[in-house]
Parts: sequence; structure tokens; C-alpha cells
Amino acid sequence: MKRKRRVILGILVALALVAGLLGGVYYLITNYRIDPDKIIVEGNKHYSSKEITEMVMDGPLGDNSLILSWKYKNKKITDVPFVDSISVSVTGNDSIRITVFEKALAGYVKYLDRYIYFDKDGYVVESSSVKTEGIPQVTGIDFSSVEIGKKLGSGEGDYFSRTLDITKLMSKYDLNVDKIYFHDEGEITLYFGNVRVSLGNDQTHIEDKVMDLPFFLENLEGKSGVLNMEEYDEIGGMYVFKSDTN
Repeated sequence: MKRKRRVILGILVALALVAGLLGGVYYLITNYRIDPDKIIVEGNKHYSSKEITEMVMDGPLGDNSLILSWKYKNKKITDVPFVDSISVSVTGNDSIRITVFEKALAGYVKYLDRYIYFDKDGYVVESSSVKTEGIPQVTGIDFSSVEIGKKLGSGEGDYFSRTLDITKLMSKYDLNVDKIYFHDEGEITLYFGNVRVSLGNDQTHIEDKVMDLPFFLENLEGKSGVLNMEEYDEIGGMYVFKSDTN
């Protein structure tokens, strides 16, 4: 009789544990379901917020905030071009913040109607038919072949790290450069629409020159020509603009 009671008690305990587990799962599923209108995506440039959200919320329980925060805790991404890692944080039971850390792209070159993106060391990150806004085209670099994961170009010089330095300066001073051209002797020309800015090869004062650019470009809007900034003017930033119509 006692043995029978122990068996029954054991069954009841087991059922209680199962019921508790199912109750916990039900609570997890129903109370942490994400509201699509309460998703914040930040850090993405190449992909839209909708595309990032669809990537992250794919799979079983992909609409559960707790599951996603556990699944994407500074997760390295290997199967999505341009994305280095993604992190998801819970901002409320039904809301999340998705932070995208994209690969540090220095620039791109055109090759066979493709946009070839490379990093600061010149390694090819991705080949795409899509042009990413905010990433400048780089010309004047010699290369004969393109392979993802391999270094681009056979030319000498630190063009790639210099490209990234310029890209960072453009972002710092809220400038959108269309193209960076490296001349044979290392001189740099920046293209902003129809305005070309000749920076020369003086790397010491490059930020000082770039810092003056927003003022000059604002006054040169709608014009076409060359702004000569090869020699740094420490006193007043007086540089010569030569119009193409002259």
C-alpha cells in the first residue's frame, strides 16, 4: 500500500513538474512575443531595417524577445555580406533593439559592372551589384584580379589605409565624397559632384583641410571646377577655386 502511494505521489510530482514546465513555456511564448511596431534597428547602412529584421526573426520562436536576445548576443555573422555581427537587446517584453555592426569598408572599385568593396588593408570584403551609400569609389589603384578574402591590387603604397582615414574624416565632418582618386605620386583628389578638391600628398594637414571643406563646398554648390588645397593655409584657409568655365 505504501509503495502504491509512493508511485502515485511520484506520478503526481512528475505531472506537476510537466505542468509547471508547460506553463513556463506558455508564459515565455505569450508574454515575450514581439510587436512588429516596437522593433528598433540601428547601425545598418547596406541593408534596410526590414531586411535586417527578417534575417534576425527567422526560425523557431523568431518572434520571442528573450530567445532573440540570447541567440544574438554579439553574434558573429558569417553568411551575410557586409555584416560583421548583430546584437539584440530587450527593451520591453514585446520590444527589442537590433544593433548591426557592419564590416569596416574603406571604399570600392568598379570591376566588370560590379562594386568590389575592400577594407583598410585592401582585402576584398564583398562583390555586389548594389552600390552602398556613404562608401566612396576609389580610382588610381592597380589590380588585375578580384577574389573575396584576398588582397586587392598590386600597386605600392598605403592607399587602402589612407582611403579608410579619408572615409572616417568624411563621416566626422558630415561630408559625402563620391570618389577618391590617387595620382601616381600619391596626390589625392576628392570628387564632390562636379567639384574636384585637390589635397596634394601632404598627410600631415589633411584633417585641417577637410575641416574647412564644408564651408567651401556650401559656397561652391552648383559649380564645376577644381578647388586647390594642396598647400595648407594655416592662417585663413584661403584656397583657389578654378572654374571649368574659365
